[in-house]
Amino acid sequence: MRSAWSESEAAGLSPLDLLVYQSRLVGGEPALALWGGGNTSLKTIERDFTGAERSVLRIKGSGADMKTIGRGGFPGVVLDYVLPLLDRDDMSDDEMVDYLGHCLLEPSSPRPSIETLLHAFLPHASVVHSHADAILSITNTRRPYELLAEAFGEEVAAVAYRRPGFLLSKEVAQSAQTGAAVRGVALLNHGLVTWGDTPREAYETHIELVTRSEEFVRTAASGRRPFRRSESARPTPAIRRRAAAALGPALRGLLRHGGVLHFEDGDEVMRLVCSPDAESLAQVGAATPDHLLTTKRTPLVVDTGDVSDTEQARSRLAAAVEEYARSYRQWYEHHTDGAHPMLDPYPRVVLLRGVGMWTAGANARAALAAADIYRHTIDIMAGSQALDRYASLSLQDAYDAEYWPLELYKRTLAPPERELSGRVALVTGAASGIGRAIALKFAEEGAHVVVTDVHAAGARAVAREIAERHGSERVTHRRMDVTDEESVREAFYAARLAFGGLDVLVSNAGIAPVGAIDSLELADWQRSLSVNATGHFLVAKQAVAIMREQGLGGSLIFVATKNVPAPGQELGAYSAAKAAEAQLARVLAIENGPHGIRSNIINPDAVFQGSRLWSPAVRRGRAQAHGIPVSEVEDFYRRRTLLRATVTAEDVAEAALFLAGDRSLKTTGAMLPVDGGLRDAFPR
Repeated sequence: MRSAWSESEAAGLSPLDLLVYQSRLVGGEPALALWGGGNTSLKTIERDFTGAERSVLRIKGSGADMKTIGRGGFPGVVLDYVLPLLDRDDMSDDEMVDYLGHCLLEPSSPRPSIETLLHAFLPHASVVHSHADAILSITNTRRPYELLAEAFGEEVAAVAYRRPGFLLSKEVAQSAQTGAAVRGVALLNHGLVTWGDTPREAYETHIELVTRSEEFVRTAASGRRPFRRSESARPTPAIRRRAAAALGPALRGLLRHGGVLHFEDGDEVMRLVCSPDAESLAQVGAATPDHLLTTKRTPLVVDTGDVSDTEQARSRLAAAVEEYARSYRQWYEHHTDGAHPMLDPYPRVVLLRGVGMWTAGANARAALAAADIYRHTIDIMAGSQALDRYASLSLQDAYDAEYWPLELYKRTLAPPERELSGRVALVTGAASGIGRAIALKFAEEGAHVVVTDVHAAGARAVAREIAERHGSERVTHRRMDVTDEESVREAFYAARLAFGGLDVLVSNAGIAPVGAIDSLELADWQRSLSVNATGHFLVAKQAVAIMREQGLGGSLIFVATKNVPAPGQELGAYSAAKAAEAQLARVLAIENGPHGIRSNIINPDAVFQGSRLWSPAVRRGRAQAHGIPVSEVEDFYRRRTLLRATVTAEDVAEAALFLAGDRSLKTTGAMLPVDGGLRDAFPR
């Protein structure tokens, strides 16, 4: 590992800005800090509200992410109030949190880190704490003290595992003063603490010690295989991903907590999941308490047998998930003091032998975090195995970490979920008009969106728009021609792999050929049926298959037209095909009600905004049919409504949101007009 410190970038920065700069360097290095992990601090002189100078500790706020942290992420703690605590013998977590709340320089600051006292009790100006992979490879073994001495001599002191809090803070302060040579403290099963008179010194000491640990592990690993190889051949990537796509929805349903899945089958993952050591190593436990909070204590390791036998694989997967949940309940009941109800007993990490790794989360970001952390856990295991044998927390320590009241409290601070949080939606015809508006609205409400359209560039543009607003992990896109069964199958395959399944289908793609029946070309009639009827059949068939595999219910939303109840002159091909779509939707409601899958219809009218449906030819045809100039078409449609209202794509998106979410759980087989009020189109 190399220092990323740039004196030219750091020059002229204020003390607080130097702390931000240092923290982002640490947070931006995955081998040091992952997903909110790690901690940094700086002691400064500042004025309080009276104007008096105070010695202040600026420390990372609880839960802040060092990759992106800003000045506001570092609450200030008045050291004159904190340092006398060093003379105490003990202090409970609740007492400590309450006490620190009274020590804030600015009362409105975020809650300071639970490790505030650890940083405060060290006399140095700058302190850095990380969960460096290479350090953990040394400490997470059966003989950590011996190995740390081999790697660092007297330069790194070691402190036995203890949950963060008052006693650990005192032990670190005492260990840091055990000798003049000590430059850092290794916390067993936890990480590394270094210090310095400046942020640069503390950071570069940290990088130096981590680099030495990397070299120490690398030397030990030279010529050795940390994981035994399987004698059986590794399936090809194509076979692995087909298996993952086939099993993802079933696994998503088995985990029961909703959310999404993330699949990986990179080399580091495959080295473990194809090894005979996978089961025994996985059961040892998480690398640190911080890792455990995201991945749980252990992953689930499943041998699904012949991955081409999907039914057998699903059956084995179901049995393995239930056994994991049973074991978790047993572990909880054995170690609990009864103060906290049991959390979700299902795995967050699932290792499929020969296939890869699924991780689960309430949303894609959480699932991706679990994947990143477990990938690093695999690297830590490999290093520990090269040095000795991988070791982790005791069962009781693992319980105490997962059910730590301060961590449970932190969960209550999460913002409320949006209406479609954790749901996966696929939208057809999403490159423009109604489809685009629905995709954007669903993403705004927390959904993970698969954007599809026959116009690939348009689908890509909408996906980019969603990614810029909500994160790239929340969206994927595919070119899909709804009239081509293979194209449809590939798009749903992408949904299976990207998110593990599907909760909502918005079948929206459509065309509007214009012409009287007696002059309509057969090709135009057949094209309308292919897109406006058969296309809905093909996408619904794939969606229903996934939803049934999941067993979580689902919502099918068909964007039809007011022409279903009130067909239009010279729109015979369009009206007839859309009527078939509506009947298809009703049949799907009948067939899938027992599976909790709802099927509903939206009938919009005259949505001009951004619509490819209202092509110049369609506008001319409608103007001719109504005997008006083309320039007056939009106003004509507005004036003929009972509400004298212009119907927008966003109006239709609001109706789709209602039908996608839990507000319509008891609604199926329904037809919802979004047309401004047209008496002739009243559903009957």
